[in-house]
Amino acid sequence: MLRREFIRLAGAIALVSPLCARAQEPGRAYRLAIVVPVGRDEPPIVAFLEELRAQGFIEGQNLTVMSVVAKNEQAETIVSTTIKSAPDVITTGGDFIAQAFQKATRSIPLVVMTEDLVAAGFVSSLARPGGNITGISLLSPELDGKRQDIIIEAAPNAHRVAALADSNVSETKHLQALEESARTHGRELLVVRAASATELIPAINDVVARGAGALNVLGSPMLHLNRRVIIDRAAELRLPAIYQWPETAEEGGLIGYGPRFVELFRQRANMVAKILRGTKPSDLPAEQPSKFQLVVNLRAAKAINYAVPTGLVLRADKVIE
Repeated sequence: MLRREFIRLAGAIALVSPLCARAQEPGRAYRLAIVVPVGRDEPPIVAFLEELRAQGFIEGQNLTVMSVVAKNEQAETIVSTTIKSAPDVITTGGDFIAQAFQKATRSIPLVVMTEDLVAAGFVSSLARPGGNITGISLLSPELDGKRQDIIIEAAPNAHRVAALADSNVSETKHLQALEESARTHGRELLVVRAASATELIPAINDVVARGAGALNVLGSPMLHLNRRVIIDRAAELRLPAIYQWPETAEEGGLIGYGPRFVELFRQRANMVAKILRGTKPSDLPAEQPSKFQLVVNLRAAKAINYAVPTGLVLRADKVIE
């Protein structure tokens, strides 16, 4: 009996010990900088902080949070101010801002969410990041292609399809792959680039003038940050469009396909918690999204007098009517 009890107790200690080794330090106040393209009160940040709270990092108790909306045109000031605040971890997203942080610090851990962590040079590999950066790689090159296939299906009469790209991050090779894929479907792809919010409406107007009958809004923090401008202009032009996040369709866009933005923030919070407990970014494998949703907004379709094909509606994970 005593031997069995000893074995049970030893096993319990073995299970608990690794957790204790990585527990937050009692009495320590941690500092976290959040530099992402969403505001402090928006659902992704709320979910992020909820997940950290569940992990034992509670704002106002043992966690101080500095939250900044990431804007490319303010990158230099944002990066300088953030570094000076001496955070224990910085979480950010998008190639442009993340590259600015990468140049500014080799010591502060960075948890980055961007389109392709390896291709952008943030990590050596997903399994072994190396350096002070890890995070979430969004599979955007593959998902942009999948979204293009969906919008082609959604707009069967559109012989020309447009891709709205962020000129700060979109690689020529990726855009060429989209053009080749469009040709296999018998379509012509019109690529239009925008570097900032002021260039979005002229860019959308341009592709419509060139005969585009549908729009694929490619993965980009800048495009997401300005999604309302894109949604509204696409509606005014009666232009069917697909977006990077399912939530964008829930906000009024026609179609959204990809991982849920909010869930990725929860996933990122778990990575931040591990680093705050002492795991080095170089030892923390980068992650990828694993769940994807298709959301079709029939209310938005009705507003532009557009009929979404029945097959696509039936395949949708969520339909807004």
